[in-house]
Amino acid sequence: MYKGLNVFGEPLQLCSENPKTGFFRDGCCHSSEDDIGSHTVCVQVNQPFLEFSRFRGNDLTTPRPELEFPGLKSGDKWCLCVARWVEAYEHNCAPKVYLRGTHEKALDVVPLIILKQYALDLN
Repeated sequence: MYKGLNVFGEPLQLCSENPKTGFFRDGCCHSSEDDIGSHTVCVQVNQPFLEFSRFRGNDLTTPRPELEFPGLKSGDKWCLCVARWVEAYEHNCAPKVYLRGTHEKALDVVPLIILKQYALDLN
């Protein structure tokens, strides 16, 4: 498991406990080599993103109890796959980001300068 640091090199902060998120369902956007999707971006989902994701074949609104997935609604915080965030960004519907809850591994795919444009937790 890649624990520990966010995109600022600081300890990774909790993303969400309600709904419980993360590849490990520990509330944080930790990752590991088993996390093929790299669920490393802590986001606040909104309706345009949820519709985009459904259109792309990933319905995030329908509960899947067998996967410990409650289904999301606009305003929920969630550890999103970095590639899906980039795809949404390229289609002008990327959700806002909590940088302090976003794992530094996300920077392997998307530059911090772009993530900062969508940050909800910068002063």
